[in-house]
Amino acid sequence: MLELYYMISAVVLTHNDGKMLTRCLENLQWCDETVVVDDESTDGTVGIAKKLGTKVFTRKLDGDFAAQRNFGLGKAKGEWVLFVDSDEVVSTELAGEIKTTISDKRQAISGYFIKRKDYFLGKWLEHGETANVKLLRLARQDVGKWNRPVHEVWDVQGPVGELTHPLFHSPHPSVAQFLDEINRYSTLNASYLYKQGVRASWWHIIVYPAAKFFINYIWRLGFADSTAGAIMALMMSFHSFLTRAKLWQLIAYVKQ
Repeated sequence: MLELYYMISAVVLTHNDGKMLTRCLENLQWCDETVVVDDESTDGTVGIAKKLGTKVFTRKLDGDFAAQRNFGLGKAKGEWVLFVDSDEVVSTELAGEIKTTISDKRQAISGYFIKRKDYFLGKWLEHGETANVKLLRLARQDVGKWNRPVHEVWDVQGPVGELTHPLFHSPHPSVAQFLDEINRYSTLNASYLYKQGVRASWWHIIVYPAAKFFINYIWRLGFADSTAGAIMALMMSFHSFLTRAKLWQLIAYVKQ
């Protein structure tokens, strides 16, 4: 039996994302296949994904997003792979740009960075850290692997380009949910930094968060996004604080 060939595969990681997943997957119908790697969801996520015609694989995340993405990469059959998070949407314009770009057989690019535009607390953010995000999310299937268990990056070999149209991102429907995510990610990040030999002193815990707030709220004009911009800048600063405080605690615990 001949194996099917897909020109482009989309890969989506999920965990109890039923409320937002439909919109994400419906906007990936133009891909030749969509692969969902699910972290043992209990809210009907898998059923929603299967209903929309995706290939679903269940795999425990176990605190390692890079390993989860590499698993999805290995299951993708397309020459090109697009990674999309469950709270992101690929617009018609971005989909068209991707199809046009990868159909050019003359180009020798290995991957592409994609900008991301955030919708947070009822407002599109135009400034601050989120307005400057560019993520390497589209690449050939066989040119690299994902690294880092959290805040993971796709280490692609070869030249990379950048697409024009952004991914639409609607994270953190509430401040409470945002805090839960910050707590989870900062724990993973602190553990990773500790294993890499990074250490934190008392002044790191103070200076890094303060500097991050200044850069995002003042230097990158986060204040121009009104209250939503202020909350985002504070939350990102708090993430920096928690990461370094937890890293310091890990070091102090080992010394005892």
